[in-house]
Amino acid sequence: MASSSVLPFSSSFRSWFHPCLASKITFTRRTNSLSIVTRSSLSDNSALLQAAKHTVDSYVKSGMVVGFGAGHASDLAIHYLGQQLKAGALKDIVGTPTCVGSASVAAKIDVAFSDADVIEEVTLSAIIGRRKMMGEESIIQEKTILGAAEKLVFIVTEKQYRSDLDGSIPVLIQSFNWMETAEEIDDLFLGDAEVWRRPSVGYAGPLGGDFPMVTKEGHNVLDVIFTSPIISLADVANCLEQVDGVVEHGIICRIPCTAVIASENGLRIIDNNLILEAGRA
Repeated sequence: MASSSVLPFSSSFRSWFHPCLASKITFTRRTNSLSIVTRSSLSDNSALLQAAKHTVDSYVKSGMVVGFGAGHASDLAIHYLGQQLKAGALKDIVGTPTCVGSASVAAKIDVAFSDADVIEEVTLSAIIGRRKMMGEESIIQEKTILGAAEKLVFIVTEKQYRSDLDGSIPVLIQSFNWMETAEEIDDLFLGDAEVWRRPSVGYAGPLGGDFPMVTKEGHNVLDVIFTSPIISLADVANCLEQVDGVVEHGIICRIPCTAVIASENGLRIIDNNLILEAGRA
């Protein structure tokens, strides 16, 4: 089963999940693009767990193919999904993890949920891949799985939903002549960002040290670290995609999605469908 890219939730798989208790979620107000969700009680559970529960309860139905993202919020959602399967509330779920080496999108993916490092307010453009990659994780695979889903949901905290974006954006580049690509990106964002090659071990630095990271696809990872505010993630993505040697980047934009935003005051659920439609008009 470990080598399979599409994982049916059998009874043996369900036994892997640990039960987690959570209070119920009720809707108090809904509009076209925003709904406010409050919890009946905080109990001993985190707001992020409530967001994970809401994501599963609202968007995952029996018989679906579900794409699993990487990160703590996604782990919580997967655990809760396993609990629902064990209880019989859901059945016949097929899971497609974004971090399995042989991951494939041959099957239709009904819904996918994932963490994001940060999400841009209103547009819901997201950055993924800032954290250190472990094992079989792949930005290329994750973006492929998430982009293939009929419904994409990001599970984040209110601190990750921001208008004043800065910090790093990971960029995958061809290892051959990597420095030329890095210099072109540095010139592109001159004065607004620094470009460092990510190391596999040790401290980060402009050249990536003695052991620069090489992804399983054979690419180097540049961290484009913005010290000035990022006005538009979509514009940054467009610029990066024009640079020779750039294979992929950690920006997800221009696709319909929903953000489930956790806070101690409840959950906010925001869709970007109306924004995307207005942009196409």
